[in-house]
Amino acid sequence: MVGFLPWRAFLMRGDYNGVVDGLRLENGLVWPIPVTLDASEDEIRELRIRNGARLVLRDPRDDAALAVLTVGDVFRVDKRREAIKVFGTNDIAHPSVDYLFNQRRGKGFYIGGGVQAIQLPNHYDYVSLRQTPRELRHYFRKLNWGRVVGFQTRNPMHRAHRELTVRAARSRQANVLIHPVVGLTKPGDIDHFTRVRVYQAIMRRYPSGMAALSLLPLAMRMGGPREALWHAIIRKNYGATHFIVGRDHAGPGPDSNGNDFYGPYDAQSLVKAYQHEVAIEFVPFQMVAYIQETQEYVPADEVPPNITPLSISGTELRRRLRTGAHIPEWFSYPEVVAILRASYPPRHKQGFAILLTGLHNSGRIAVARALTTTLHEQGSRQVSLLLPETMRGEFSTDLGYSKKERDLNLQRYAFVSSEIVKAGAAAVCAPITPYDDARERVRRQVSKYGGFYLVHISTPSRSALPATEAACTPKPAK
Repeated sequence: MVGFLPWRAFLMRGDYNGVVDGLRLENGLVWPIPVTLDASEDEIRELRIRNGARLVLRDPRDDAALAVLTVGDVFRVDKRREAIKVFGTNDIAHPSVDYLFNQRRGKGFYIGGGVQAIQLPNHYDYVSLRQTPRELRHYFRKLNWGRVVGFQTRNPMHRAHRELTVRAARSRQANVLIHPVVGLTKPGDIDHFTRVRVYQAIMRRYPSGMAALSLLPLAMRMGGPREALWHAIIRKNYGATHFIVGRDHAGPGPDSNGNDFYGPYDAQSLVKAYQHEVAIEFVPFQMVAYIQETQEYVPADEVPPNITPLSISGTELRRRLRTGAHIPEWFSYPEVVAILRASYPPRHKQGFAILLTGLHNSGRIAVARALTTTLHEQGSRQVSLLLPETMRGEFSTDLGYSKKERDLNLQRYAFVSSEIVKAGAAAVCAPITPYDDARERVRRQVSKYGGFYLVHISTPSRSALPATEAACTPKPAK
């Protein structure tokens, strides 16, 4: 909770309205993002949640008790108002708006109140890099770091990032804190295990004693200007005296019409306006460009007019990783590229799933068996055949055939298939899947880890067969 000072509780109605409408708590202190605990009307009634009640907050991963909340307020919220005020839009193309409207659907109340900590969450990954605000400030004092430039990132770092952070530190006569978020980020982002391996590799490229790496357990809201200001306050609590704000900081990408949600420098303007009040100095992200003629990075505004700098966009990088194309050393360090290639192999080395659809007796099961045999014959990867009798018999004996139950059965196919694909193997699936939305959910889940192919087996109906052939066709067993 120290990292969120001056926040000390889940927001009650007055604080919530102040933050949503004016970026301030009721006491006047700056706080741009609402920190809330949501609940449905049924949960409030069943748990008898009322003012004065004490609730134990547990870690959903291992059920460990983390804190006790003393309820001070329970109030209904207008999520559309919150989305428009905080994120500037109610377009569900924005990840946090989608989360607010869809993943928290039916939870129309917030519970406010003070929080008393019991213990920190248990983490088993990168334990040595998970310092608390108190530990990190003590570390800076021990090293006599009086000026620290904080750098926020949710993506892998490459040579340009190293260059700009070194320049920022030298210009402020400061040290650098690489402080990436390792909580929930934007859908499609590279997983934090891969990113942390990249950060550890690139730390060796900094001048000795200049930089430190620590992980921030924070979920991104992709909230643009407000989130940039929030990030600055949090980094101040962790001991940073300066904070780098990039172009389109915490921007979620294009909206439903293909336009950016925020202006490229809106975040910088907001942080600059509040920097003295929140007591951390704003450092604008200085774009750097690579000049092939001199083989160096220079500030983008210092590129000679007759020179075209080299660059590789995030989209182009993902394409090169996917296809195995060359990634030049001027863009990223060889050890960073090796880490990314190990975690994101080219398409021909990835696992994949094939979902065969069709009506009962369409032949999809026969095709699935034949396809599985052919893939085994090729021997390029392990192949698993997921047939209805296997999945229903082993995983879905409790389900019938209503739409809700068919959807749940297909979710189980999606989970098993995605785990197979994640391991680099192949899954051949042959369920009856009559609903587009359910098939699309399978595609989204499996596509996170490899290829997904939807194949519809279309055979003539009995009414379309010649009379003599239809008469000879056996009826399906009931």
